[in-house]
Amino acid sequence: MIESQLHKQTPQVSHKRVIDIDCERNHEMNSDKNIDRNVEKNGFPHSEHWYGKPYFSLDAYCKNTLGEKVYKIALDAGMTCPNRDGSIDTRGCIFCSAGGSGEFAVAPSDRKTDGKPDKNSIRASVQEQIITGTRLFEGRQTTHGKLSRKHTGHRFIAYFQSYTNTYAPVAYLKVLYDAALSEPCISGISIATRPDCVSLEICDMLDQLRQKYPDKFIWIELGLQTIHESTAVYIRRGYPLSRFDRCMQLLHEHHIPAIIHVILGLPGETADMIMETIQYLNHCNIQGIKLQLLHVLKGTDLCTDYELGKFHVLSMDTYLDLVMECLSILSPDMVIHRLTGDGSKSLLVAPLWSSNKRLVLNTLHKEMKQRNITQGCAYRP
Repeated sequence: MIESQLHKQTPQVSHKRVIDIDCERNHEMNSDKNIDRNVEKNGFPHSEHWYGKPYFSLDAYCKNTLGEKVYKIALDAGMTCPNRDGSIDTRGCIFCSAGGSGEFAVAPSDRKTDGKPDKNSIRASVQEQIITGTRLFEGRQTTHGKLSRKHTGHRFIAYFQSYTNTYAPVAYLKVLYDAALSEPCISGISIATRPDCVSLEICDMLDQLRQKYPDKFIWIELGLQTIHESTAVYIRRGYPLSRFDRCMQLLHEHHIPAIIHVILGLPGETADMIMETIQYLNHCNIQGIKLQLLHVLKGTDLCTDYELGKFHVLSMDTYLDLVMECLSILSPDMVIHRLTGDGSKSLLVAPLWSSNKRLVLNTLHKEMKQRNITQGCAYRP
């Protein structure tokens, strides 16, 4: 392991004043175009389409395009990963839990991926998971043990989350995705995978499904995490940036929207390195982005390095500064699919403050309003 990659300093943000100045300048430049007409109403531009938030959230996107709030149902398709089965490595990415980042996915009843899928069993498993997932949104236990109904819309996104969800024979994948898309309550599917597991054959199959379900969407989610090769080696990502670029070209050719995952707080990465990743993605024509705080989870090699004192996790203040800087330079048209992340409380070692997601988001919104920062306020095409 290269020690220089594991700086003990937390990434420092030294551009607060720059962000504020740039955002104020952009607001002034855009005032003649009436872009900030809604600022006086609640403090944020674009509020009519962003529903009062200082960024273009997935919630706002769904309300704008589907007319209602839409929730994700995390599914387990019974996959593995080339970074675990020996094709690339057996250890997985350094931060990835044994559950393949799918701790919140509904457990499947069938795990056949042998190339000869039983269509009925696959469909039954997907349908069962969707039914179970929708029921999870029908009620929530309150702190007093009482069941309170959670008011949701009538449509959901089927999110194939655990492990690498294109790492199976195309025939199996087609039946799997078709089973989800055929459900009336499902508005579309989002498929979490790796750039080195997206082929021409898979894209052609997704084209066929899109033609079969023209009123539903199909998204691909890619775990890039960083554009910096030294960090990619440390986290054992298992592919070079050039592979990501080729995958993006393939997705563009098939008009398949891409959502990219980026981790903030990776050991050895400075604030400038993080912003280089964000600026790179600004020019990749992606549909959305997930900004994920680095979580240290039990049982991972990252946890071992953390317990040995080889790096420090981010404080909430530093993380929020990084998020605000990222949002300020991102295109205002890019959909923000995540800003914090949900680490399983039973596995989370650090940072423990991240378990209070509501506090994190409320503080972020308050700080952005006070500093006059909005998504894209310092964006340079």
